[in-house]
Amino acid sequence: MKQDSKPASFVMAGGGTGGHVMPALAVARELRARGHAVRFIGTRRGLEAKLAPAEGFPIEWIEIGGLNRVGLRKALITLAELPFSVWTASRMLDRDRPAAVFSMGGFVAGPVLLAALWKRVPVVVMEPNAIPGFTHRNLARFVARALVSFPETVKWFPPAVTEVTGMPVREEFFAIHPKPPGSKLTVLITGGSQGSRTLNRAAQESWPLWGSTLVRIIHQTGPSAYQQLEPSFRASGIDGEISPFLADMPAAFAAADVVISRAGMSTVSELAAAGKPSILVPLPTAADQHQLRNAEAMERIGAARMVLDAEFNGQRLVEEVSRMARDPALLKMMGQAARSFAKPDAARRAADVLESLR
Repeated sequence: MKQDSKPASFVMAGGGTGGHVMPALAVARELRARGHAVRFIGTRRGLEAKLAPAEGFPIEWIEIGGLNRVGLRKALITLAELPFSVWTASRMLDRDRPAAVFSMGGFVAGPVLLAALWKRVPVVVMEPNAIPGFTHRNLARFVARALVSFPETVKWFPPAVTEVTGMPVREEFFAIHPKPPGSKLTVLITGGSQGSRTLNRAAQESWPLWGSTLVRIIHQTGPSAYQQLEPSFRASGIDGEISPFLADMPAAFAAADVVISRAGMSTVSELAAAGKPSILVPLPTAADQHQLRNAEAMERIGAARMVLDAEFNGQRLVEEVSRMARDPALLKMMGQAARSFAKPDAARRAADVLESLR
């Protein structure tokens, strides 16, 4: 923080999933390092309830559910909760008097942003997906600044207040160097911390199909599938390792020649930062087809191959990986394309924008 600048207060809104919470925490850490006070508003059932206090940030609670792609009963409950949640959030803003509210989106952001707009508190949104989520999409014209990851997302927000900043990603991913070709192609398969049934099933189906293709598998299964998959993997004789959870994901990325994963924006941003070729299998139930659009955008720039969930099985996995194994030049080109999408200073830029609104 500059010596002539005064500390300010900021409120972080957006939670539920790691894709919403982790980038908000990165921006919050940057603001705190500059001497500012940062408070989260979230729900007790979202990941923010665990992660924000663990980082030393105060958090307060509202009660709200989703409205997008939920059943009628849940939508009615959310609509009933909304007025009180907006009122509760407005009371918090009255007390904290933040210079601005920062939003990563998600259903928890809705009441906070409505309260901020009601109280004339500037709103800065960071939209991680190619197509904005429900909350950001419907409040786009009212935001003070919009920070987006994809150039095609700019059209959803007022052009004068929108810029492409990318998503905050841990520095360890940017520190990963290009991996020279080896005698075997190392394939990292990860469906996130909870795993993916589609990826787990395809991986298991692939084990007897590799033939002469020289591969090494690193597979994060998620805790629920590990006990069932581990004995079969060990019996298959495939080179590699299988685990319920990879504590050091940057190290796993560094070891991999290609990554097979879902297409959440946090994962896509990590792939870009690490410069890793990927096979993306978008989650078909993701709200507003966010993962499909993210995967399409990465495929469009040549950084990834996209395979639809319904089409991804063991045979397709082997075909896609074998194609890459036969063409080291393709792998290098895909890695360079991924790296071109990376934005290393997203958290610092978001903090700069927030400070400018004091």
